[in-house]
Amino acid sequence: MQQRAVFSGKLLPLLLLLPQIAVTLVFFFWPASQAIMQSVLQEDPFGLSSKLIWFDNFIEVFGNPDYLNSLWVTVLFSGSVSLLSLSIGLFLALQADRIVHGAVVYNTMLVWPYAISAAVAGVLWLFLFNPTIGIVAFALARLGYDWNHLLNSGEAMTLVIAAATWNRVPYNFLFFLAGLQSIPKSLVEASAIDGAGRFSRFWKIVFPLLMPTTFFLVVVNVVYAFFETFGVIHQITEGGPARATEILVYKVFYDGVIGLDLGGSAAQSVVLMTIVIALTVIQFRYIESKVNY
Repeated sequence: MQQRAVFSGKLLPLLLLLPQIAVTLVFFFWPASQAIMQSVLQEDPFGLSSKLIWFDNFIEVFGNPDYLNSLWVTVLFSGSVSLLSLSIGLFLALQADRIVHGAVVYNTMLVWPYAISAAVAGVLWLFLFNPTIGIVAFALARLGYDWNHLLNSGEAMTLVIAAATWNRVPYNFLFFLAGLQSIPKSLVEASAIDGAGRFSRFWKIVFPLLMPTTFFLVVVNVVYAFFETFGVIHQITEGGPARATEILVYKVFYDGVIGLDLGGSAAQSVVLMTIVIALTVIQFRYIESKVNY
């Protein structure tokens, strides 16, 4: 029977929780409250004067075609990154789970990209596909394909999706591998004895047992694609060409920092926070109900 920690008083548990509570208040609730407050104000670029305009910032945001374009770009980008990183991570975990010799080296090499920040990952992929000095771009040119993501919106979107996916695959790989190794081998062996094929064993036994891990990764990957891919976009395309890769989090930065539209940027950040919270609630409401722990 698992033993539980018992504290004689209430002060010690509160003191132990205090650092995490302080971090949450300072780095989440306080910035969120400031964004909500600024979203109903009209401020000058220097923040020296402000005027209450209620919901005019939100009306202007949703009436802006560029913002609606960023919303569609975010849906395409986030969906592609989440789907690809989860699929590739699961495939690599399945292959690693079958390796007997050299598993440590194989797993370590797959985990390395996770140690690289999103901004550095963006720089690496930018150097590879740079139309002037990129090795991959040079190889494509030798094959007769003129790669230039600075002018071609489809190539730009493909590049940022590939960079963001590459940076996220190791995270998903680690969790999927841990989930696979926690599944009793006797269940898989018994199904093999009963005549189930490799695909049937995976789909009917392995994958259902991985559902808790998969559900967790779906949630965190959606949050990653919405927020943590800012560095990739900023380093590779800066939202271009012609706003083709301008996702919502980058538009918040561009309008607030470059355009100095503090009220509009704050309204966009509130909308973005609401979208992510709504997606998370929907995932827990409808997807988690199908997960068996």
